[in-house]
Amino acid sequence: MTETNLQVTPRITRLGRRESCIYLVDGGTESAVIEGGMAYVAPDIIRQVEKLGVDETKIKRLIILHSHFDHCGLIPFLKRRWPWATVAASGRARQLLSDPKVTERIVDLNRAMTSRARLEDEAERLGSAFTRVDVEETLKDGDVISCGDLTLQVIEVPGHSSCSIAIYIPEEKALFVSDAAGVRRGEFYLPTGNSNYDLFQASLEKMAGYDVDVVLPGHYGTAVGQTARAYLSKAIEDARLWRTILESSYLETHDVEKSTEELVRVIMEKAPMYFLSKDIYTTIIGQTMKFIAKSMEDQAK
Repeated sequence: MTETNLQVTPRITRLGRRESCIYLVDGGTESAVIEGGMAYVAPDIIRQVEKLGVDETKIKRLIILHSHFDHCGLIPFLKRRWPWATVAASGRARQLLSDPKVTERIVDLNRAMTSRARLEDEAERLGSAFTRVDVEETLKDGDVISCGDLTLQVIEVPGHSSCSIAIYIPEEKALFVSDAAGVRRGEFYLPTGNSNYDLFQASLEKMAGYDVDVVLPGHYGTAVGQTARAYLSKAIEDARLWRTILESSYLETHDVEKSTEELVRVIMEKAPMYFLSKDIYTTIIGQTMKFIAKSMEDQAK
């Protein structure tokens, strides 16, 4: 189902769909798009920017917060529509997105999601299929980007991926976290420390140090007000609990694959309507479980 746009603040608009959020930041004289979503939301983006009367010529940057397929799938389409906009990402993301094997995987997964949404004909008509991303500007921790009269501060937040960054806009007290703070949908929360769980937890602590009124994840909408102010502290506690569950499972099975199967089954029962497939869940949990198992074994030596 198409999700209508949401004016998060007078300067920030959420576009796309709830399962694939893209944010338009209005700095007055220029704008930026933060997050790269999935390719199949292209028709939604077109309808939304036209309905809102967005001045597309003001969009000067397309900022990728990490290189996973569901966070950069729309970028080639947006770059073709707005060729004057600079594609920006971390140096590590640039390295990954220049790897043909990574690109091939992103193509396949975006194609699968487009098929699942039954939008193949629309994608062909629009030419919105994922091709490749050329990162033109690299961002690192501490960088400050001007977007009109707004300031975009770059924060390196590895753990979910090795290339993850967040963006903080102090004028809006807004923190764009992508998947670096996990994925929350109602009461369901999935800590996504599948690259390095230690770094994931450290990044949660790092982001919790920012003064926020708005938290903007890559999936399932935004948190504002008191919910936003409690967002990171709750994620920290939930991540600790999930680590305990992972460790307990591995202590019982002493088998990464068996523990992964068990936890994927539990998650699929809790979140049957989540947009990810069982195979992708298995990859996420399997990567996390491998890290936890190795960490536990190293500690036992």
